[in-house]
Amino acid sequence: MTVGFDLDMTLVDSRPGIAATYRALTERTGVPVDADVAVSRLGPPLRTEIAHWFPPEQVEEAVAVYRELYPAYAITPTVPLPGAVAALAAVRDRGGRVLVVTSKVGRLARLHLDHLGLAVDELAGDLFAEEKATALRAHGATHYVGDHVADMVAAAAAGVPGIAVATGPCSADELRTAGAATVLADLTGFPAALDGMIRLALRQ
Repeated sequence: MTVGFDLDMTLVDSRPGIAATYRALTERTGVPVDADVAVSRLGPPLRTEIAHWFPPEQVEEAVAVYRELYPAYAITPTVPLPGAVAALAAVRDRGGRVLVVTSKVGRLARLHLDHLGLAVDELAGDLFAEEKATALRAHGATHYVGDHVADMVAAAAAGVPGIAVATGPCSADELRTAGAATVLADLTGFPAALDGMIRLALRQ
């Protein structure tokens, strides 16, 4: 068993740090970014959000500046979401492996994991929606856990059950409509949900 997890708003609440990074980006570039709006819709790739605020010819430069600023502003304020530590432990306690697949670039995702002491077996970054399915298949994922409808798209594309947590920008109804096999309020319900899925698989 290999369980894949999304990072932002699935395992960690990175909103304060990301907001601080956007404010630093505004200070550096002079281009106003509403940090509160930006962090209310985490999930899609950084370029997607940057394109809401910067003209097309400035997007790549703004992405580079944001990523340069990120380690100084975003890592320390980020905290694990409720149940995250126990969810990773639950996978390992059942003999499984932990995989993180995120739209964040891998080196920045690694900073979060290391800072918070969240040990994972594999990390794949800079992937979104169907792109995540490539990594899920490559690492033999049996489940994928995420907070965004695009994560449920990824799970479906990889042919594995999507376990949704309503801790991000998408509602429980939106996650169900997107194909989630189960929807949890947060990761505190994950160990029990995982046991239920394991029992179901054994019966089939």
